[in-house]
Amino acid sequence: MDYDDVERYVEATAPEPDALAREMDEYAAEMGFPHVGPAVGGTLRMLARMVDAERVFEFGSGFGYSAYWWAQALPDDGEVVLTEFDADELDDAREFMTRAGFDDVARYEHGDAMDAIERYDGPFDAVLIDHQKEKYAEAFHAVRDKVPPGGVVVADNALTAGIISFDDLLAHFADDGALDDASDATNGIAEYLHAVRDDDAFETIVLPLGEGIAVSYRVD
Repeated sequence: MDYDDVERYVEATAPEPDALAREMDEYAAEMGFPHVGPAVGGTLRMLARMVDAERVFEFGSGFGYSAYWWAQALPDDGEVVLTEFDADELDDAREFMTRAGFDDVARYEHGDAMDAIERYDGPFDAVLIDHQKEKYAEAFHAVRDKVPPGGVVVADNALTAGIISFDDLLAHFADDGALDDASDATNGIAEYLHAVRDDDAFETIVLPLGEGIAVSYRVD
């Protein structure tokens, strides 16, 4: 069984994106912008429904694709906080979310997500970490106490992306291989996975969807 075929199968059986999501997919393709895609987007929406999410925080939102999927599961008085360092991308996110009718739930933070999280009190029922890979573990520690039992933290690129080496991650976790020669991004993902897996308050599993997502559920 070829992994590429499995990936195509997962994508083919993923939740059907609506017209706006398809437009956003096409926009990402045209701009060469990495985004999670409908398989991961549908998973985010499902997770939000499963934990009865009311508030969501994103470390890195790009042009709003993941926020759009989260928002579909939120109540009318819910909140999703989008953070993005690139002002143009955040403007694109605002346009897409406005067109989707999510003005009342979307909050926009331009700048460093690590600064933004300090301005918000919890609880956040769902969190997405998808910014600089070297800051993933720092982001988890910054938001950890704002996630209540029953909440979920999702990290994108848990398998690969750009200069993240899946082979190095596999050797590290399966065979205790060193990461001395691995990229900073690869080391960042490894550091994050150690942080969430070593935290007794969370249960974590890596799902091979998109470029890999690590899902951490707060049990205590």
